[in-house]
Amino acid sequence: MILLDTNVLIYAFDPDAPFYQWAQETIVDAVTGDGAAINAVSLAELCVGDAEPSTVADRILSWGVVILDVPAAAAAVCATAYRHYRQRRLAQSALPAPALPLPDFFIGAHAQIMGWDIATADRGRFQTSFPAVALKMPQ
Repeated sequence: MILLDTNVLIYAFDPDAPFYQWAQETIVDAVTGDGAAINAVSLAELCVGDAEPSTVADRILSWGVVILDVPAAAAAVCATAYRHYRQRRLAQSALPAPALPLPDFFIGAHAQIMGWDIATADRGRFQTSFPAVALKMPQ
């Protein structure tokens, strides 16, 4: 199973996106291989940016991508990674990070506790905060 970051689906929905072809191929390869999934956090992010949010889940499911709940066990992993992120950000720039965990931290924590890879175009945060999670990135 590979967990798809929100940006993979955003690129896959938009033929004009810079990583459209990569996103399409990544989804097809995952679905025909060990499986592809997103979690409820990514689904919410996709719904916010879509003109028809009530149809987003059906479109994703029609591609063979599974939609999963975020396991409760991901909360502690998410919180630990986010705490370290906030400390690094404050030390590097003196700018505080938002007090609530960001969606990428839930996605990273979900993949980490399940032992899954993440497909994403956002190397930085995942690589730094979840170094044990393998990333599938566009070339």
